Amino acid sequence: MSSYSSTSDLYSLLVDSIQDYAIFVLDATGHVVSWNPGAQRIKGYEASEIIGRHFSVFYPPEDLAKPAIELEGAAATGRFEDEGWRLRKDGTRFWANVVITALRAPEGELVGFAKVTRDLTERINAQRKAIEDARRLASEEALRTSAEIRARELSWLLERLREQTEELARQRAEADAANRTKGEFLAAMSHEFRTPLNAIAGYVELLMLGVRGALTEAQRADLARIQRSQQYLLSLINDILNFSRLEAGHVTYNIEPLSIAAVIDNVVAMIAPQTTAKAIDFRRVPCPPDIRARGDASKVEQVLLNLLSNAVKFTPENGRVTLRCTADPDRILVHVEDTGVGIAVDRQAEIFEPFVQLDRTLQSPREGAGLGLAISRDLARGMGGELTVVSEVGAGSTFTLTLPRDVTATPSNGSAKQLVDGTR
Repeated sequence: MSSYSSTSDLYSLLVDSIQDYAIFVLDATGHVVSWNPGAQRIKGYEASEIIGRHFSVFYPPEDLAKPAIELEGAAATGRFEDEGWRLRKDGTRFWANVVITALRAPEGELVGFAKVTRDLTERINAQRKAIEDARRLASEEALRTSAEIRARELSWLLERLREQTEELARQRAEADAANRTKGEFLAAMSHEFRTPLNAIAGYVELLMLGVRGALTEAQRADLARIQRSQQYLLSLINDILNFSRLEAGHVTYNIEPLSIAAVIDNVVAMIAPQTTAKAIDFRRVPCPPDIRARGDASKVEQVLLNLLSNAVKFTPENGRVTLRCTADPDRILVHVEDTGVGIAVDRQAEIFEPFVQLDRTLQSPREGAGLGLAISRDLARGMGGELTVVSEVGAGSTFTLTLPRDVTATPSNGSAKQLVDGTR
């Protein structure tokens, strides 16, 4: 007959044989009374190390309030179940399912607690891994879907961009063809107009020299009007042709160091008849002869002559026009100031647009094609400079031509530094 005949012996054999659960008994105050092999395997304590110690040793610092709560719950209801982190002897954590059952004597007295603990760390880790995998897969799917949507959007945008590029190329080809046609037309028309205008000028000059006989004062006055009209028309044709060449990029620039003082000498000589005829007080502030800019001398003369002609044109008789220059380390600035009626601030940008004319005096008729300032600004920019205006109604205007300063260095061996001319 087996020696394990009693129920208590069989129970002890059962408890001692279980390895997957920590099964032990606590006294009424929570101190360990018994310890099975499963408890030793899961928690790492030998029976001799743990019996007599309070079971709060199994809880991490943040959960030290739990042991008392669990015992109170078990004592009140007979059973308490919880899941959470627990500590092994070596300090490592494991996720535990805990069931605490109150043990009472037949008369109802609380004599202790039975505690069963199961290590669920692997299950928790598996669940977490499954959640992480699901999140990763969801994220990857979302990214893939987003990438597909973005790829479709980009494909659509690229197709629209390709269509727009083709349309722009077509429009540019049409514009180039139109510009060539316009240039050819203007060149032909300028030739057709210039021929009779030059003939008119020649015949007027012959008549004024008396080749066809003596002239009366009235006849001379009429010829003078014809001569002014011929010169005006020729100037219009030249402006239109010059603007067309600038617009098409067919103007070349001979960029080189130049003396601003020398350029101004030439311009002043050409503008003198206009200032004298209108009794304009023309003042020229001398520019130092050593101030040198980089530009095309003929283009600079053209710009300054246009600025001075406009200043004289829009300045009342006995008014004042001043020409002066300044310099900084990188730029040369030539200022043309007048005492005309000025230009409103909100209209100052317009005057540099082609075919725009402003009635600066309101009483004077408009003259010219409105291209002078547009041409002048394009010429200035073509030389790496700029043309600007500062004006106030009733106080006159100041136009400023800015050009790059010549910084040609002279090395110790005396040879000048070579600079590359710019062309457009």
